[in-house]
Amino acid sequence: MNIEILPLLISLIPSLFITLLAFAYFKMHTDNEEKRRRYLMHKENQKQSLPLRLQAYERMALLLERISPGKLLIRIAPIGDDKKSYEELLVQTIEQEFEHNLTQQIYISDESWNIIKAAKNGTIAIIRKTVLKEEITSASKMREVILTDLIEKVAPSDTALIAIKEEVANLF
Repeated sequence: MNIEILPLLISLIPSLFITLLAFAYFKMHTDNEEKRRRYLMHKENQKQSLPLRLQAYERMALLLERISPGKLLIRIAPIGDDKKSYEELLVQTIEQEFEHNLTQQIYISDESWNIIKAAKNGTIAIIRKTVLKEEITSASKMREVILTDLIEKVAPSDTALIAIKEEVANLF
């Protein structure tokens, strides 16, 4: 009886080998098809999301331009001579501009978003530090000092805008 089983087992070895080989081939084939399908879906999603991302970067560039101290001070003139009320008006305008564009953070990188937040906070800090100076007695003087300081220093929004432009260039 043992002698009859041995030829049967020997004849089963090639069929087991073929079965394992076929299983491995089909597994590899289905894995490759899945990867190809995911790649095509990813490519299609990128095609659809790229315009949204570019639009978000455009909005962020506009935000940075609008909160740039030089442009902000020219666009928003002081209502009176009180430096504190002018400070609040400028900070409120910056915060409104920022809040208006909050949703765009979904489409841009975390690094860019953090740079934009730092630019906003840096601009507010420039305004607040200027108000605290003893020689600043009026809103007009505050405005003049900030604009003069910007000639010597780079505005935080300008630095952020450079970073945004570099990131957009890397998208292509």
